[in-house]
Amino acid sequence: MSVQEQLPDVRQHPKSVEPLGLAEVERLRADFPILAERVNGHPLSYLDSAATSQRPLHVLDAEREFLLQANAAVHRGAHTLAAEATEQFEAARATVARFVGAQVNELVWTSNATEALNLVAYGISNASLGRGGAAAAPFRIGPGDEIVVTEMEHHANLVPWQELAARTGATLRAIGLADDGTLRMDDAVEMIGERTRLVCVTAASNVLGTINPVEEIVALAAAVSAIVVLDACQSVPHRATDFAALGVDFAAFSGHKMLGPTGIGALYGRAELLAALPPFLTGGSMITTVTLQEAEYLPPPQRFEAGTQRVSQAIALAAAVRYLDSVGVERIHEWERSLGQRLVVGLEGIAGVRVLGPQSGIDRAGLVAFEVDGVHSHDVGQFLDDRGIAVRVGHHCAQPLHRRYRITSSTRASLYLYNTPDEVDAFLDSVHDVRAFFGADR
Repeated sequence: MSVQEQLPDVRQHPKSVEPLGLAEVERLRADFPILAERVNGHPLSYLDSAATSQRPLHVLDAEREFLLQANAAVHRGAHTLAAEATEQFEAARATVARFVGAQVNELVWTSNATEALNLVAYGISNASLGRGGAAAAPFRIGPGDEIVVTEMEHHANLVPWQELAARTGATLRAIGLADDGTLRMDDAVEMIGERTRLVCVTAASNVLGTINPVEEIVALAAAVSAIVVLDACQSVPHRATDFAALGVDFAAFSGHKMLGPTGIGALYGRAELLAALPPFLTGGSMITTVTLQEAEYLPPPQRFEAGTQRVSQAIALAAAVRYLDSVGVERIHEWERSLGQRLVVGLEGIAGVRVLGPQSGIDRAGLVAFEVDGVHSHDVGQFLDDRGIAVRVGHHCAQPLHRRYRITSSTRASLYLYNTPDEVDAFLDSVHDVRAFFGADR
């Protein structure tokens, strides 16, 4: 039996209602050999999954199996290996599409979420230059039009829209943040109006852990016929997702944050919008006819997949999806929610520690960013690393957010299905010791 067949198909797996428990988590950890490593003489506590998650053996084996048995260019050759590679490549697309509530022709492979968001931004830019004909007219923006973002966006869902505004003359506006880390929805109601053409928002903040009211934002945008672009990097790996039911127009996510490999991500787009959007990258594999003067393009998703594709990575991402589904995404979410509250409550009880975002008792993503009074985040990270605890330090590609809260950087701990209460407690004990070690408690 192949690695791909060892885990149940997304369509067939019944969602379990039983909570994920510690005994099961300990068994799952055996699927991640790296978690048995020691760092600086201590057992590794990996609390950096919001940056990059670890990969189970099922995912590693699926990619290796493909490379050993069926490696070939897809959509190009007529030989047996090429046909097998193409079949597995498109089967992977179908698996991942179902996982996020999309049709097969609504999922475009990209290198990561950053490329997916840039694909939309540059496609709209090309439409604004007149490319795409009459079908692309709804995408055209220019002076007087507005693009709305939020103050909490990752740079990947901010800088492309800054550049689009600069190229087209549109105005970029930002929904502000309240002191508690939530969006100022009064700002959203005021900003999203008849001039709004695009609303670009994250489903969950990669710094604050805030879970945004996407349904409310979609409703505001729909009332003025604005396009909604969702950064779903911190939501797809952690909770059940249905982009079609959510009503967003485009959404981006990355494989490496959901047990998959680097070098693979995806763009979801409503079928009729993808069919009208001019391509971003052009070249081979995305055309029907080419003359010396012009070219005609394939329909989506191939229209947006120029050049040699990331085949083994797509197959590995599908294996990651099957793994997540075999455990149960909502069960994973509940486990992370419980550990996340343990993190927040513990940090709130440590003198000199300031938690960013929603406080304990409020639903949030399974990550916590914080500031330690008198100690730079890089020093906090080094101190924790000395004890085998891996966290993220810096501005987490969200400088405007940090500026809003008057800090330059923070330390972030983030959780996934393989983390345990003991790891959380060891982390909290270590944070408790930071200020004394650096003499900041005097």
